[in-house]
Amino acid sequence: MEIEINNQDNNQMVFTVEGADVSLVNALRRICMVEVPTLAIETVEFLKNDARIFDEALAHRLGMVPISTDLESLVLASECDCDDHCPRCSVSLVLKGKGPKTLYSGDLKSEDPNLKPVLDTIPLVKLKEGEEVELEAIAQLGQGKEHAKWQPTTTCAYKNYPQITIDGDKCESCLQCVQECPRNVLEFDEEKNQIKVVDLENCSMCRTCMKDCPNQAINVEIVEDKFIFRIETDGSLSPTQVLSRACDMLSEKADKIVTFCEEGGS
Repeated sequence: MEIEINNQDNNQMVFTVEGADVSLVNALRRICMVEVPTLAIETVEFLKNDARIFDEALAHRLGMVPISTDLESLVLASECDCDDHCPRCSVSLVLKGKGPKTLYSGDLKSEDPNLKPVLDTIPLVKLKEGEEVELEAIAQLGQGKEHAKWQPTTTCAYKNYPQITIDGDKCESCLQCVQECPRNVLEFDEEKNQIKVVDLENCSMCRTCMKDCPNQAINVEIVEDKFIFRIETDGSLSPTQVLSRACDMLSEKADKIVTFCEEGGS
């Protein structure tokens, strides 16, 4: 299996996977979404809340705030030997403020400066004159299969790699396919007087070009063992971290299956 990164930034990565089948790529997608752990607020202790919002509603908002995560220093709560929570499996954050003002995610003060809200501008609660909020929140590692707040990805999807062939003998350069393509995948080359593919990976395989070609000169197919994969995260982990951890977890699952089979399924 070969992986080639097409483009990448802090929160998004697009890459091609070649030499794999649908089951493998889909397994990788599912692990990225629901098994790669990330930090999220799990418990909230309210010391004071005069705001016009129920404790439960504010706690829910806090739980959905993305928090930067260090997978090397933290373990899942289920794997920790503490009774409740400790620095090995959790981090404490404090929110305190008095109105009139709006408290944002940036007002959440973490005991660990490396484990804090990814964004400072998420509004949490609006306080009027005299209203006050004071609370302590505990963030723990969890997995998306338990709750959506622990999903590190906002987008995680793949599609088959497209393949477009144009029969030069049949094509009369009527430009019908170029004009009808919704994603500008095709272009007319005036120098060579022919249709050419200029943005293959942007093709959605809608096959509009095939349907509108009067001479059936164009054909759109898929490459069976090649896929375009897109990962976008909420910032708690980078796309590279999510993909790397997902690959490790997939490898561990495969090793367990091999071991199970070698031991005779007992």
